[in-house]
This record gives sequence, structure tokens and C-alpha cells, in this order.
Amino acid sequence: MFSTKTIELKSAKEIGLMREGGAIVAATLRVLSEAARAGVSTGELDRISREELKKRGAKPAFLGYHGFPAALCVSINNEVVHGIPSEKRKIKDGDLVSLDFGCVVGALYADAAVTVGVGKISPAAQKLMDVTRESLARGIEQIKDGGRLGDIGHAVQTYVEKNGFSVVRDFVGHGIGRALHEDPPVANFGKAGTGMRLSPGIVLAIEPMVNAGGCDVETLEDGWTAVTKDGSLSAHFEHTIALTEKGAEILTI
Repeated sequence: MFSTKTIELKSAKEIGLMREGGAIVAATLRVLSEAARAGVSTGELDRISREELKKRGAKPAFLGYHGFPAALCVSINNEVVHGIPSEKRKIKDGDLVSLDFGCVVGALYADAAVTVGVGKISPAAQKLMDVTRESLARGIEQIKDGGRLGDIGHAVQTYVEKNGFSVVRDFVGHGIGRALHEDPPVANFGKAGTGMRLSPGIVLAIEPMVNAGGCDVETLEDGWTAVTKDGSLSAHFEHTIALTEKGAEILTI
């Protein structure tokens, strides 16, 4: 999955292009979050994402990536990540819907994800979403000059497990920029004070995937959709963050 073996720091110009892409990703996810209602097909959400990209002059990051057939990943309830949109799959009231989306502007990538609750969701599902979102924020707080990569994963894991949930270990965050997935892999678990030191110019996609039950996942026969092994709910939030001389900047807002 990862395209490099060295860390590629980004220039101010490159981060500027990623900022443009990040704004498009964020705007599209806002549109998709509103559109994710009971009765809407996941295929319709994919069409909307493509229309938004066309309107904004950007290219899809996911379409065709290792053969992925859509511009958007839609994962519902016990699906963790990489769900393939389908006209046959209708969203239902009470569903947790994870939307993972990326785009390319000027050959630079941006990537983000949100999970939304459709209609009336259970208190347990709401807590899972809230904890996952907050764990991402706590991970982002660790992105600072001289910080360690392990600090990010430790912050995410500690918060998630304190709240009785588990972090997925089979899928991790990543560097991003000239490719969708670059080094370094960014785990959502780890030991504080370990791993590479962070420095200005690094751009990371931090993406906690959190399960209500155990951390184990398995991939369905389609070769893409990852689900929780125990059938428990899962939530996913992601931002692309650049570390600049002024500190961490979330590009996908």
C-alpha cells in the first residue's frame, strides 16, 4: 500500500495545493453527510461525490486505486472501511454510515473520513462516534515539531480503550501527498516517546477506526469491504494534517 521507503517532506507550495484539495474533500463530505438519509442508496452517494469533484475541478483519489471501482468508500454499521457503493444498498434509519473520500489537485492528494448517524441511533452508537471523533482530535494534538510518531497512536489508543472500545490494528493512517499512501504508516496504537521524530513538512492522514467490540476484522468476498469479526459496530474519522513551522494545520476542514 505504501509507495515510498523514505519520508517525503512537502514544500509550502505543495501544502498549499493539498490545502485546496482538503477544502474540496471537506466540502464534499459535508454534502454527503446531509445526503446520507434513509432510503438513499450508497451508489447515489458515490454519484454525488463525483459530481462535486467535477464541479470543483478536482480528480477522485480512490477511483481505480488498485482497482477500486468507486470515488467514495461507504461502510455501514459493522463495516469498518473500504465499503463499495452500490445502487442495491439502501441506507436505513439507525445506521452508522462511514464516508471515506479523497481527491487530487495539482497531483497532490488529500483524504478524510467521517461517520454519521442516520435518523435515530442508539446511545451506544452515538458514544462510539463521539469517542472516535475525539480520539482523532487527541491524535492530532500530538503532531508537533520534535514529537514522536508513537505519541499519536498512544493518544488515540489510550482514549479509545479508556472508553471501553478497541482500535483496529489491521488498517492504519499514513503519510500523504504525492501519492495517496506514503510512508510513514501511522498506527492508532503504540507507545509514547517511540517512533520517528516529526518535523515541519511532514503531512499525515490520521484515521482512527474504532470498534464497539473486539479489534479483529476480516475482508469480505468482494476483496475490499472490511468488517468487524464479531459483528460489532465500527466508526471511522480521518483528517489530513500538515506540520508547518507554525504548527499542525488540519487541511481537510
